[in-house]
Amino acid sequence: MSLPAVPAPEAPPVEPARDPYHVYLDSLTSAESRRTMRGCLDRLARLLTGDESATGAGQPWHLLRYEHTVRIRTLLTDQGWSAAYVNKHLVALRRVLKEAWRLGQTSAEDLARASDLAPVRQSRLPSGHHVPPEVVGAALAACDDSASGVRDAALIAVLYSTGCRRAELGGLAVADYDPGSRSLRVRGKRDKERLVYLTTDAIGLVERWLAVRGAEPGALFSPISRAGRLRTRDGRPVGLTGQGISDILSRRFGEAGASRRTAHDFRRTFIGELLDAGVDLVTAQALVGHSSPATTARYDRRPERTRREAVDRLRLPEPRPLA
Repeated sequence: MSLPAVPAPEAPPVEPARDPYHVYLDSLTSAESRRTMRGCLDRLARLLTGDESATGAGQPWHLLRYEHTVRIRTLLTDQGWSAAYVNKHLVALRRVLKEAWRLGQTSAEDLARASDLAPVRQSRLPSGHHVPPEVVGAALAACDDSASGVRDAALIAVLYSTGCRRAELGGLAVADYDPGSRSLRVRGKRDKERLVYLTTDAIGLVERWLAVRGAEPGALFSPISRAGRLRTRDGRPVGLTGQGISDILSRRFGEAGASRRTAHDFRRTFIGELLDAGVDLVTAQALVGHSSPATTARYDRRPERTRREAVDRLRLPEPRPLA
């Protein structure tokens, strides 16, 4: 691994069992997190080595020092990526350096210095688009009576009712569903659990799906083969991946003649609808699993509407030549 203008020392190959890359990824509790952070570390490795086929495995992370990580931060910001995306890569970098320290490959002083990187600051509106109710209805209408159609209708209903993240939705198990309280137990970021609640209409679609799926333990939403069978592992249905959920949404909205929508679009819509309805910020924060109410407040559409209504009070003067 080398850096432009700041070469890192060369090192012998790292044993896989003592590779900070593998140890860090193994410490993550969800498959979605492992995929995300593996992608970050692999992109860092490609950026640093210039090798488009490089991965983070076997790289001498333990030899990186402050002058290297500062240069890495600069290279990341030069990519034109959003602050959030750059900061996600910096988190991965700090964590892999910390694993190198835990493995005894670098000193605490070198770790502290190399990790002392300020996050990239940027003020942007939350990504995503509002999903109008009529568009959701059209997508539901595009779901037929096949096993996959019944599953997809229930999945869309849960997204619209809860604003769950893709990884949270894919991680739901049948045991997380409580029809009596109309709730789902969701495991969010950093393995934090919360309860979310379904509308009565959503409950009906989930119950319809369970009648097709069956009540055996396993993932609530699973991939379905062309023969209509659930994909299983060790006799239990496995969960959908984030990409699998995105593919379902793309297909159903495409069939409905609507533009592409993402799980995050549903999340943005859910938060905006809660706040528009007068739900207090703390309650909205708890329902969507944000660690800070400030994050939830960024989705508040009311200030935007207030500003637009203020501009609407203006009247453009009639065209009239000066006397």
